[in-house]
Amino acid sequence: MGMIDVLKRRWKYFTAKTESRFESSADPKVQLEQAIHDAQDQHRRLVEQAANVVANQKQHELQLNRAMEELERVTGSTRQALLMAEESSKRGDGDKAREYNQTAEAFANRLIATENQVNDLKTLSLQSAQAADQARAAVQQNSLALQQKLAERQKLLSQLDQAKMQEQLNRAMSSLSQEVDHDGPSLDQVRAKIEARYAKAIGTSELSGTTVESRMLEVQQAAMGSEARSRLDSMRADLGLPAGGTGQLTTGTSGQELTTGTGTAIPVTTESPAAVTANDAEETPQDRS
Repeated sequence: MGMIDVLKRRWKYFTAKTESRFESSADPKVQLEQAIHDAQDQHRRLVEQAANVVANQKQHELQLNRAMEELERVTGSTRQALLMAEESSKRGDGDKAREYNQTAEAFANRLIATENQVNDLKTLSLQSAQAADQARAAVQQNSLALQQKLAERQKLLSQLDQAKMQEQLNRAMSSLSQEVDHDGPSLDQVRAKIEARYAKAIGTSELSGTTVESRMLEVQQAAMGSEARSRLDSMRADLGLPAGGTGQLTTGTSGQELTTGTGTAIPVTTESPAAVTANDAEETPQDRS
């Protein structure tokens, strides 16, 4: 393998690599607009070429029409020269007859040339007409293709926008499943740590309630409460109060009198406040004493 072949292969490799990088980094929207612009330019060039073909066909038609008119005129002139030669011959004017015959021969030569030109123009006109029809069909077909590409562009642009939104949504959903900060603990780790601490605190509390010291403290508190109640009973006995009395009022079975802790019954009146006031007003000082 020669040095030139090696350089060619490296150049092709470098070109392919550059194109690959460009395609991967290029914006699809810009590339789509470029493709549509190229298609529009291609259609414009096709229309220009078709217009030239149609113009050539129209030009051949005009030339053919002029040639046909010239053919009719030459044919008429040839016939007229022959008639005039015949008339001159009948009058006995041989010189005029020869001149008209020579003129008729000249018109005949022009007639032959005009007929050949007409035949050639007919062939060219037919070919140009076929080419013009093909050009019109190509323009119409390419116009439909261009319209389809324009409609496809709108569809692709919509799909591109949807793809971008979906990619953004995918990135957002992916970020939810990842850790917020890779250097810090995750939510599951923090939850496990809190639950472990809470369980340890509950367990410690339960264990502290069953220790010997707690039981001893409970016994001491019970003994102190018993001693306090015994002292209260002793003081009630000195005061003549019943043991365990609290001085609370209890309601009798009749509901008309109350009994205190010392056993003294207090009658309960059901009179209205006005009656009680009247009774208090009638009571003398001696009765009160």
